Amino acid sequence: MRTDFPHTRLRWHRAGSAAAATAALLLAGLGTAAHADAASPTKVTWAATPCATPKKAGELACDSLRVTGGTTAFQKAHGITPKATSATPTGYGPSDLRSAYGLTSASASNGSGQTIAIVDAYNDPNAEADLAKYRSYYGLPACTTANGCFKKVSQTGSTTSLPRSDAGWSEEISLDLDMVSAIAPNAKILLVEAKSATMANLGTAVNEAVSLGAKFVSNSYGGSESSSDTSYDSSYFNHPGVAITVSAGDDGYGAEYPAASKYVTSVGGTALSPSSTSRGWTESVWKTSSTEGTGSGCSAYDTKPTWQTDTGCTKRMISDVSAVADPATGVSVYDSYGVTAGFYTFGGTSASAPIIAAVYALAGTPGSGDYPARYPYAHTSALNDVTSGDNGSCSTSYFCTAGSGYDGPTGLGTPEGVTAFTN
Repeated sequence: MRTDFPHTRLRWHRAGSAAAATAALLLAGLGTAAHADAASPTKVTWAATPCATPKKAGELACDSLRVTGGTTAFQKAHGITPKATSATPTGYGPSDLRSAYGLTSASASNGSGQTIAIVDAYNDPNAEADLAKYRSYYGLPACTTANGCFKKVSQTGSTTSLPRSDAGWSEEISLDLDMVSAIAPNAKILLVEAKSATMANLGTAVNEAVSLGAKFVSNSYGGSESSSDTSYDSSYFNHPGVAITVSAGDDGYGAEYPAASKYVTSVGGTALSPSSTSRGWTESVWKTSSTEGTGSGCSAYDTKPTWQTDTGCTKRMISDVSAVADPATGVSVYDSYGVTAGFYTFGGTSASAPIIAAVYALAGTPGSGDYPARYPYAHTSALNDVTSGDNGSCSTSYFCTAGSGYDGPTGLGTPEGVTAFTN
């Protein structure tokens, strides 16, 4: 098996026509997103986290963005003064997300005995401490190594020989851990850190997570498709009885891997805002520009799973389901490694993938021979159908434009309780 993975995704386009200096800031995770209006303090600005730019050829990118200014949907709803980092949250917290997705009761009652694995690259030395800050602030039960709830290992399962630390991937790790905690606070968390962001190492970490007993595995990374993807499918993602979720990507319309794997649940992204509807929330496709928004598309390589029945794509279609990802309607995260310690607001499909993994955990252990990606297709009425917005231009409308029923950017919709994620 080759170890050099050709899925490389650069994020220079985020600087648009700005000067090279602005582009460099973006690559450092410090720039302002191209859509931002600096003259208006209410406009939300954000930047790709540093891990969204691969360090070298062959590495994959994380799918997260960090808010740097402006007024988020959470701040607007609560009359909070805009701050990029704060001692108190500036994005949606657990009660918001549970309310939006009909999970208030399930989050309180379900998840005990389940283990949700987070697979990321490199080491976050502050992962457990930052997780404790988040959970303590929101009144969630402690999840520590000492009480057996939290465990951090390398891709080989070692608790002592961990990868080198990386500030960019540490932001991603904090986002993933906090989203799992928000949705399934009673579940155990297993963090598996790959030694680098190649598919070979991240895939090995997925296999390790499964071997250590996780029935739910979240992956918030991706890159361009390649002809090697079908072999990666069989080597890393073919795990019956395990719900594996993968971010659909943050670069707008276009398929990426491993979201295109036929064995995983590919997770798109939405903009989530409070509303006067009976649900109390409204969602649309997350799109910032033609080059930023949720991913979607028809795979060039992966075969179509039997449960996916859309007729415009003869191969695997991305996505299956979706959840909040728009940074302007972003989620609260506590982080301290390589940044000023405090609460930040994050977006990207790196938020939606762990949310959906945690919903699967609330729904219960998958059938031993099942690929849980098929479950939502059997329960389409138990999802919030997202019918507005698009993530770019495409020749087949539903590949990039939301509508009634299935569409690429949001799949079958977003959770409304746990029914759609059960056998």
